[in-house]
Amino acid sequence: MSGSIVLLNLAGAVALLLFATRMVRTGVERAYGDVLRLKLRSILRNPLMAVGAGAALAIALQSATAVALIVGSFAGSGIVSGQAGLLAVLGADVGSALVVKLLSFNLSLLVPVCLVAGTILFMSTSRRDLLQVGRILIGIGLLILSLRLIGEASEPLRESRLLPVIVNYLAGDPATAFLVAAIMTWLFHSSVAAILLVVALAARGLVPAELGIVLVLGANIGGALIAVMLSRTMPPMARTVPLGNLILRGSGAIIALIAFVFLAPDATLLGTSPALQIVHAHIAFNVALAVIGIPLAGLVSRLAEKAVALGGPASTSESLETAELSALDPGALGTPTLALANATREVVRVCETIEIMLSRIMELYESADEDRIKALAALDDRVDRLYAAIKLYLAKINQNALSEDDAVRCLELIDACVKLEQVGDIIVRNMLVHVRKKLKRGLTFTDQGWRELSAFHAAVLANARLAFNVVVSRDTGAARLLVQEKDRLRDLEKAASRSHFSRLGEGSERSVETSSIHLDTIRDLKQINSLLASIAYPVLEQQGLLRGSRLQAE
Repeated sequence: MSGSIVLLNLAGAVALLLFATRMVRTGVERAYGDVLRLKLRSILRNPLMAVGAGAALAIALQSATAVALIVGSFAGSGIVSGQAGLLAVLGADVGSALVVKLLSFNLSLLVPVCLVAGTILFMSTSRRDLLQVGRILIGIGLLILSLRLIGEASEPLRESRLLPVIVNYLAGDPATAFLVAAIMTWLFHSSVAAILLVVALAARGLVPAELGIVLVLGANIGGALIAVMLSRTMPPMARTVPLGNLILRGSGAIIALIAFVFLAPDATLLGTSPALQIVHAHIAFNVALAVIGIPLAGLVSRLAEKAVALGGPASTSESLETAELSALDPGALGTPTLALANATREVVRVCETIEIMLSRIMELYESADEDRIKALAALDDRVDRLYAAIKLYLAKINQNALSEDDAVRCLELIDACVKLEQVGDIIVRNMLVHVRKKLKRGLTFTDQGWRELSAFHAAVLANARLAFNVVVSRDTGAARLLVQEKDRLRDLEKAASRSHFSRLGEGSERSVETSSIHLDTIRDLKQINSLLASIAYPVLEQQGLLRGSRLQAE
């Protein structure tokens, strides 16, 4: 087999590995992301629990980078300190290392099981949570399959005359090998994928354990660099967490590299095969770094804050009140198709602002101050300005030049804007009032009550994102699913109300104190969900899928 064919097969196997890793992460984020974020916020205040929570979330998402960005956003919003965020990311790196260990076992039997079960779920249900479970199972099956394909694709490399030259050169130059691994990991945008590739090659005898350990250390610093690069446009405080992780991880990796090169420890102490030795070295490094990092987290976090301050503000960071560019080009009004496209772009900005408001309102229920309350209220002013501008722009389009489809689309956009503006009003005029009331009286929800509110809010936020997709794509399947979710949310509301009244009947003092806030918040979220679900009605009506106010059976 020619070298180009071997490399092509290996590249395809690696591409499948990257795709499968992303597929699992996407499924987890869509199915459980909002609930995981809400739980994570309450746990991060305890240092040891922050490490454990970071590890658990990294295992679920199969990405320490995703955890670093999530926790960084919490730090940027003032929900957690930079120190707590850094501890969570150290835990996430331990979790990421455990994922590598788990995938190093022989899991070939899971490939057909996961693919069959995942496909059945994905193809046979319209429930969003089950769809994402199917996506996760398919991703896991493809992930394990990709590891087998990497092994098979790399088998002909045993006979290559070039590979031993490259391996011997890197083995003799640890610094270069370290840098190559860091760059490769950054290009992959996944430390899990990069290290699994090294492990797969080591299992075939193509990479010695000593070189593999050096590559793993480089992959660790490359993985930390990914989050720093992806967070470079975030607010300064949000950038301190990924940067602090890079400082700590980079320093640790360089020190470990120097110690490994000069002390030359016996790699067989870590396992009986090169692959196991590499995996165990990766776990040992991350566990040691987490242990050392707990007392150093405060110092490193302050150092990261100073470094961010020296670098200046993010290039795209602006205050919420800053004027923005508009997509509503007056010169396009004479071309209805182009004008409608411009209006759609502007409606997307309204959707993005509403999503931020809806995400942050629950953060304020948990931890609020007057500055953050005012910042959220300012976002509603932005929604009002955008809504007024879009409405005026669409009214100026030459109605005589509109085709029937364009006229329908024009009405859809105006209708969507009206509903989105109403959602913003509910958040500011109703839910912010509850936040201020809770803050003024120093009230706290019961643990069960907060879990119910968080789960209900997570469901509404997921439906909001689905509604925003419907606004842009006008996809019939997404619109139908959005309306079906409205019925499911009604059942959630009934269950939450029954549970709340049950606690009142038991005489729970905190339930009595927060009763009106709890019930009013559920009502407001339900009203928001109803407004968002109604965005799907014009799409379904156009396809003949609505009968009165009910969905027709397929």
